[in-house]
Amino acid sequence: MSDVRAPSRSDASPARAASPPEPALPANLRRNAPLVPTDSAASRALAAVIAILTFLAALCAGAAEIAVSSAGQWQSSVAQEVTVQVRPSAGRDIEADVRQAESLARAAPGIAGARIFTKAESERLLEPWLGSGLDLSDLPVPRLIALTLASDRAADLAALRTALTAALPGVASLDDHALWLQRLSTMANTFAGIGIGIVLLVLFATGLAVVFATRGAMAGNREVVEVLHFVGADDDYIAKAFQSRFFRLGLRGGALGAGAALLTCALAGLLARMWRSGPAGEEIEALFGTFQIGWQGYAVIVFIGVVASLVTAAVSRFTVRRFLR
Repeated sequence: MSDVRAPSRSDASPARAASPPEPALPANLRRNAPLVPTDSAASRALAAVIAILTFLAALCAGAAEIAVSSAGQWQSSVAQEVTVQVRPSAGRDIEADVRQAESLARAAPGIAGARIFTKAESERLLEPWLGSGLDLSDLPVPRLIALTLASDRAADLAALRTALTAALPGVASLDDHALWLQRLSTMANTFAGIGIGIVLLVLFATGLAVVFATRGAMAGNREVVEVLHFVGADDDYIAKAFQSRFFRLGLRGGALGAGAALLTCALAGLLARMWRSGPAGEEIEALFGTFQIGWQGYAVIVFIGVVASLVTAAVSRFTVRRFLR
């Protein structure tokens, strides 16, 4: 009687033992995968672009803040002084005229002090225009008297101007620096307008970058969007998904750009304080102030980072709605 033995598991056919693996799903179709991935190369590139644009916009805003604050300091300094100019005249003693003008100025209400510029000091003021090493002794160089206004009393400059004209007709005149103050104000407003314009242009460029990135993401996820529509998802649901993802990208890029701008401004202020002891530092401080933007400037930089994030979210939502239509 022959021995009949049932086949064991090891004798099974190879096709049954080794079944082919199932094909892997695309990353955007896997379970729990986000509709718009934020860790892709395109997403990282968009975050880097937003960070760079935010950094440039924040630097422009910081520079405008420094210019406006420096102009404000200049205006405050110029507004605290007025100048009496005494011109040489034939047949008159210039030194006597200067002393008379000084006495009239000191007697006027609201004048805290007066300082007479010597002849050498008056001639030195012309060096930036005429150059140094010139003999100006034969030229009728006017003499100047710098008057400091009192902070607790209002000065009647019109009365002082009338008194100088009556006592020294054609010789003494009063300059209240109104023209310089107007020019400083115009310059400050111009810098502020240029800074605001550059910030708006950078935000517009950020919006354009987000538009192209959103349209690329929509084109790459067309199948997912069609499936969502098939299962009943409306356009608002899809737009919110894209808006949330792009808002996170914008928030990341805005935070990086604003943080880099804050660090740059703080470093510039530190270097300015280090250079302040030398003559170059004194000239820089005289022109641009202390490079301290203050809490207003830091708040503006943070605000620009937040606005960049909001612009990213709003533009992505608008682009998605237009694409779905």
